[in-house]
Parts: sequence; C-alpha cells; structure tokens
Amino acid sequence: MSSSIEHKLQALKKSFEGEFFFDKIHRISYATDASAYREVPLGVAFPRNESDLKTLISFASENNTCLIPRTAGTSLAGQVVGSGIVVDVSKYFNKIMEVNVEEGWAWVEPGVIRDELNMHLKPYGLFFAPETSTANRAMIGGMVGNNSCGSNSVKYGSTREHLLALKVVLADANTCEFKELNKNELEEKLSGKNCVSELEKSIYQKTFELLNTSENQVQILENYPHPEIPRRNTGYALDMLLRNELFEASSSQKFNFCSLLAGSEGTLALTTAIKVKLSPLPPTHQALVCAHFADLYESLNATQLSLKYHPYSVELIDNYILECTEKSKEHQQNRFFVQGNPKALLVIQLFDDSKENLLKNADKLIQELKSKGYGYHYPV
Repeated sequence: MSSSIEHKLQALKKSFEGEFFFDKIHRISYATDASAYREVPLGVAFPRNESDLKTLISFASENNTCLIPRTAGTSLAGQVVGSGIVVDVSKYFNKIMEVNVEEGWAWVEPGVIRDELNMHLKPYGLFFAPETSTANRAMIGGMVGNNSCGSNSVKYGSTREHLLALKVVLADANTCEFKELNKNELEEKLSGKNCVSELEKSIYQKTFELLNTSENQVQILENYPHPEIPRRNTGYALDMLLRNELFEASSSQKFNFCSLLAGSEGTLALTTAIKVKLSPLPPTHQALVCAHFADLYESLNATQLSLKYHPYSVELIDNYILECTEKSKEHQQNRFFVQGNPKALLVIQLFDDSKENLLKNADKLIQELKSKGYGYHYPV
C-alpha cells in the first residue's frame, strides 16, 4: 500500500463514526467469504449510520475505488470479495424496525439474521418465507443481494418475490426509496418530480428508455431465462422490469426497481432498510415422502410429477452423498429409512392442517409414482 493512499485512509478513519480498519489482520480476514475465492481488500468498514455510508461513497468516488457491501459472508461464489473497501453492515444495521401484522410486512435493516427475524415473527403466526441452507446466520441484506432461495423455492419462490421496498444510498450519496409505482407515479419520477437528485431522475429515465424500445424488449425476453424457471438468482433482472402493467397489458404488477436490485450483489446501491412481505406459517402437520430410485434420471422425472401435489420442498440426495453417509459413523444412524442401495433419494415435503388429509395426499403421490414406474421404496 502506497503512503499516499495510507494517508487518505487515515483521514477517512478519523472522519468515520463507526469503525474503519486497514491493518493487515482485518484485510486478510475479509479477503474471503464462504467460497474458495480470495482477494485482499483496501480496507474494512463497519458503518454506524447512514452518514458513514455517505462518507464511504464520497471517498470511493474521489479515489477511484469500489465498495463491497457485506453481511454474513456466506456467499459461495466470491460475491463479497474484492480489492475495494468491504462495507460490513452486520454490526450496526441489524434492527427489526417495524412489523405490520394486519398488512403482512416488516421493515428490517440489512444485518438482521433470517432465522432470528422468524423467531420474532412466530408469535404473530407469520414468517419470512425464502430460505437458504445458512438461514441461521445468513442476513436479509445478503439474501436481497443474492436473490436467495432454498429447498422451499417450489412453494415460496426467491427473495425477489417477497421484496416490497428498499431504502438505499445511491452513488451520488443521496438517499431514496424504491417501491411499487403506478403509471402516474412513474411519470412523475420520469419528469424529475419527487426525485431526490438528478441521479435518481436519470436512473428512471435511462431505464425506461432502455425498456421502452421494442428491439430491446425482444432481445431481453429471448435471451433471459424462461419465466417458468423459478430459481434464477444473481444478475440484473431486466426481464422482470418488463413484466408489469407498463409493458404487459395483461399484467397487474406495478413497476418496482426492487426486482432489479434483488440479485444485483450490492453493485447498484447501499441498502439501509428493507421492507419484506410476510407469509402465514406453514400448516401444523408435515410429512416427508422419501422415495428411493435405482436411477438418477428417474428421480428427475419424479420431481416433475411431485409438483402436482403442491410440495413445500423437494430435495434430491444423490448416490455420492449416500455413499459418504454409509461410511460415516455419525450419519449411519440417520439412514434408518434407507433400503437397499439407491442411486438417488427424493425427499418430498408435504404440509396440511389435517393429519388425515396429509397422509391421504402422501399416499396418492406414492401410488402415482408407482403407476409411472418411478422408484422402488417410499417410506413416509
């Protein structure tokens, strides 16, 4: 690190209300996430408030570096690794700000842990439905950045579908809120009315100009994932911005920039607050149909069939995992339901308020699997 940049970082640290570090230990500690990627950052910031975020944006702009928003660092593809300044909001931006039980939404800061939010919501009979395998430590801000989803995505989709509004700091250090807009509200934004800055106005104008061109619409819709593919995570979801009443006569969806920010990995703005849609807790009774297959491809066909029964999750366990558990003393006790030597297991999770109806539905699923010749053993 040059003495010039070190002097500037010292000045930044003095003007910071939170904590800012550029020593070797912090930089190496934040050079990785849960992935195999590694890149040593310029520094590590723990902003205390919105003012600190604006200070960081101004510094990055003046010194031609980048900001890397980070929460729990559970990303598996190096999303929070980079050579700029890591902005860890997990320490101070971690409050559940407001819960509206009647309307089914909550305002949270990006450092709120997903499972802790759901502990808070459980007495109200509500929960934030999207999940990840790291839900006991993954944070809502990271879930927005990744557009996270997990095994229950067949029922609940991804974070994008549960995102109502975002309060953010833009690249010009101005704050704004992105949320649903009807046609009149969008026209006001396009004219600059109710915009906090020229940048916000430009964002609406440039995006609308891009999306309102028929040639661009064709290119986007032909080259982006098919809408029937529910699990699509990172990337700038321009096609989602087309699927609303402005561009589709049959759509009742309102224009909302949140669908673009979800999956953008923090590259478009720094988030300070997130308004999420809440769902009723799943029904009381659940069952797992653990179908055994002699062939992996047979289990994939069975997955399509199982969707008819409205499962909450469908999880594939392939023979590689099964072989590992067979040789593990710790996991041998968890194989009590495994019969023979399956090449794949399909664990299909069903819910119902009635245990009787639940078991009837599970039996119907099993009978149809048998009639199609899918599988050989179906413990419930």
